[in-house]
Amino acid sequence: MGIFHYYDIGNAEIYVFDDFLIKQVKEGAFISDDETELFVEIIEKHFMNKNFAFISNRVASYTVNPLVYNAAKEIPNLVAFAVISTDEKMRETSRFENKFHNKPFELFENLSDTILWTSKIIKQEDEKKSEIL
Repeated sequence: MGIFHYYDIGNAEIYVFDDFLIKQVKEGAFISDDETELFVEIIEKHFMNKNFAFISNRVASYTVNPLVYNAAKEIPNLVAFAVISTDEKMRETSRFENKFHNKPFELFENLSDTILWTSKIIKQEDEKKSEIL
């Protein structure tokens, strides 16, 4: 991992790395379309024409409007979605939210395993892309 960029967008903190980003939502927050627009701007800035993975580090309890996942469907280079949580209720919520987007999805209990999985998915997608070209 190289240098990363940090953003505090109010209800969440975002850590952007070379091939993935980690979003950590703050306790009690409600994630709506407003935050999603800013989030998409950050994605466009750092991952233009490059496959990447989204990692949600769920350490706090918060609420998501499931309609925000429609934006994920519109990001063609978002190739994987992972959630890190050891809390069973948060993991159950993540499984439900997974129904609202069309990306490969996996639950993890630690960042190391998450990065290994997302790296594998990105590599597979990059290989598919190079075969087409």
